[in-house]
Amino acid sequence: MTALTLSTAAAAGLRADAIVIGVAKSPKGGKGLAVAPGAEAVDKAYDGRLAGLLETLGAAGAEGEVTKLPAPSGFKSPLVLAVGLGAQPDKDGEYDGEALRRAAGVAARALAGSKRAAFALPVADAAAIGAIAEGALLGAYTFDAYKDNGKDAKDKNGRGPLGEAAILGGKPRDKAHKAAVERATAVAEELNRARDLVNTPPNDLNPEAFAAVAQAAGKEHGVKVQVLDEKALAKGGYGGILGVGGGSASAPRLVKLTYRHSKAKKHLAFVGKGITYDSGGISLKPAGHNETMKCDMSGAAAVFAAVVAAARLGLEVNVTGWLALAENMPSGSAVRPGDVLRMYSGKTVEVLNTDAEGRLVLGDALWAASEEKPDAIVDVATLTGAMVLALGNRTFGVMANDDAFRSAIVEAAEEVGEESWPMPLPEHLRKGMDSPVADIANMGERMGGGLVAGLFLREFVGEGITWAHLDIAGPAFNEGGPFGYTPKGGTGSGVRTLVRLAELTAAGDLG
Repeated sequence: MTALTLSTAAAAGLRADAIVIGVAKSPKGGKGLAVAPGAEAVDKAYDGRLAGLLETLGAAGAEGEVTKLPAPSGFKSPLVLAVGLGAQPDKDGEYDGEALRRAAGVAARALAGSKRAAFALPVADAAAIGAIAEGALLGAYTFDAYKDNGKDAKDKNGRGPLGEAAILGGKPRDKAHKAAVERATAVAEELNRARDLVNTPPNDLNPEAFAAVAQAAGKEHGVKVQVLDEKALAKGGYGGILGVGGGSASAPRLVKLTYRHSKAKKHLAFVGKGITYDSGGISLKPAGHNETMKCDMSGAAAVFAAVVAAARLGLEVNVTGWLALAENMPSGSAVRPGDVLRMYSGKTVEVLNTDAEGRLVLGDALWAASEEKPDAIVDVATLTGAMVLALGNRTFGVMANDDAFRSAIVEAAEEVGEESWPMPLPEHLRKGMDSPVADIANMGERMGGGLVAGLFLREFVGEGITWAHLDIAGPAFNEGGPFGYTPKGGTGSGVRTLVRLAELTAAGDLG
């Protein structure tokens, strides 16, 4: 993984393959480009003509834009890389953290194959340093374990990730600056681990293999890991997980991750959907919808990463993660449309569509989480195509049984740079899941299908427990080209929001 360093060195004297600077459109009323703070020494070396030179080369300061030019005479770096910030600074002249995060990510991707880059982006405070650090680490991510015999990861052009990102203006001995880098490192490393899991082919990542990864990480970072195999699930009555996993040669698992802090006053439970491959089961998905279904365990990957990150950060909050892992396959032993499953809660579910399987495994895990009476439960799942139709590919929906909690999650997501949107749970949609033979059906009205799924999950949350549901079906897997710090493939959606919720809870700022 890319190394992070803080440096107070002058830009001219630092040996690096490139110096990264930020540019933006001039404020309202102005013309041309504005060179962002941090690049003053570079601009001076160009006799104050840097903005004009960049404009001549076609730069406009737009988000994601990259412009390269030779470094000025006397610099030990041969290249200046100007990256567009897009956004304007606020009234205090500071740039939004997400703009910095994305700019650093774009630069890290553009500098793949380089040994060292100096990031001379705007550094107003420790938060800015953290954003730049996180963006660089996330933007440098590559997944190439299945190419070139699994040697060092390279991008599509055969270049390895950026070796080192030196953040200029960061003070190595400043406690706040060091803490910002340490936090960025822990969060980014675990988020990238989640990306690795999502990108791993399903023939290598079945429920048992996922559980083994969790066990190894738990041992390394002081997280207790308990794994319920198919025998324990049958003994415990986990009918939802067993039903979904029954059609596969790879048996299901329920993994419990436990992080405890001696000074914790609150307890959060995170629950993740972990369908390691989703064929749709007997209700088989049509051609063209199967190829990326290895990503249907993105929710479990996000929960796993968030719990480990919380442990690495030593947050003063108790966090329990529940990974509901199964492979949804069609076979003679697969659950059928029309079958009735008895869930772990004792409630019965008529299965009308076996491709609505995520809510079945989550139902069991939500009830198991509820038994511990946490202060709040948040589940994360690539649950419905309806949510993608509603919100697109970059925004996840947030539903909850408490409006204030839902708002807090949306605010936390915005704070860390994840796009989300509050969604309702209309009571009139519940009637559509009435079943003549069971307590509830796993399908309801087609219109508003994402909300129907949320209402189904609510049925399995213990009474009096605050709960929220994150449907990350859109942003969990990027089938298009990379942008900002987001790669093609698994994105790690939800990880940063969960970590931020844990931080806010530890600080007493969330409920």
